Amino acid sequence: MAYDEELADRIRALLDDRDGVTEKKMFGGLGFMIGGNMAIAASGQGGILVRVDPEESDELVATTPAEPMEMRGRQMAGWLRIDTGDVTDDGALGDWVERGTAYAASLPPK
Repeated sequence: MAYDEELADRIRALLDDRDGVTEKKMFGGLGFMIGGNMAIAASGQGGILVRVDPEESDELVATTPAEPMEMRGRQMAGWLRIDTGDVTDDGALGDWVERGTAYAASLPPK
C-alpha cells in the first residue's frame, strides 16, 4: 500500500509556513523532517506516524486514539500511529502535526 497522497498534501499545507521542513520517502510513506529529524509521516500502511517525546508516549496512547508504533514486533517509544479516520478533521491533524514538529524541532539538527 502506498501512502495517502491527499493526507500528505494536508500535512504539507499545515507545514507550509515553517522553515527547515524537508520531505523524504521512507518505508513506503512520506516523512516530513524538521532539521533532519522526522516529525510526522503519511504512512505507507495508512494513517500517520508521529514522533513525540518518549516520556509522553504512554499517556498519549491512554488519552488519544494513538497506538504505539511497532517495528518488527517491537514497540517504539516516542513513535505513535494514528489511523486515517482519526485525522479526517483538519484540527485533529493539525494537533498531531504541531506535536510532532515541536518535538522534532527540540532535537539537535542532523
